[in-house]
Amino acid sequence: MSSSVIDFLLARKSAPIAELRQPGPSQDEIRTLLTVATRVPDHGMLAPWRFILYRGDARIRAGELLAARAAEREGELSEARRQQELTRFSRAPLVIGVVSNPREHPKIPQWEMVLSGAAAAMNLVLAANALGYGANWITNWYSDDEEGRRILGLAPHERVIGFVHIGTHEGVPFERPRPDIDALVTDYTGPFEG
Repeated sequence: MSSSVIDFLLARKSAPIAELRQPGPSQDEIRTLLTVATRVPDHGMLAPWRFILYRGDARIRAGELLAARAAEREGELSEARRQQELTRFSRAPLVIGVVSNPREHPKIPQWEMVLSGAAAAMNLVLAANALGYGANWITNWYSDDEEGRRILGLAPHERVIGFVHIGTHEGVPFERPRPDIDALVTDYTGPFEG
């Protein structure tokens, strides 16, 4: 039995960020992307995530600040390394940061809230692909750096779930090897015996 949704999901691939071009999503399309992103499992209806849009000149400013931070961490950067940081957020027309913004709750563990945010990021990627855009979800060094997160607009208690780069992609994304399903699946037979 075939379904257009299943066929779409089976064909989904990440587009290389360096190949994402203008045009990016319109304001109405961005609203649709974010609406789809929020339609995820969310125990307690806490919405323990939020989104940061990096677009226009803000992408360039983010790169300038990240290049300066990289130089603080690593010392003087080569020109190639500096360019790498300068263009972190300006390669695609739109980058959407998916941010874990956990809430205190007596019954719902924070790891569930992080998983909800990851589901939001995956929905965002799928929605971008469904609208005909290429997308790629990454984190990178600045996600694990307290000052890097601050530079990118996160509060001290927040963490990066991912940065989803979105734009027009005209090529055919590389088909990477996929896991062997049979090696990942077992039938339950009782408690784990180490």
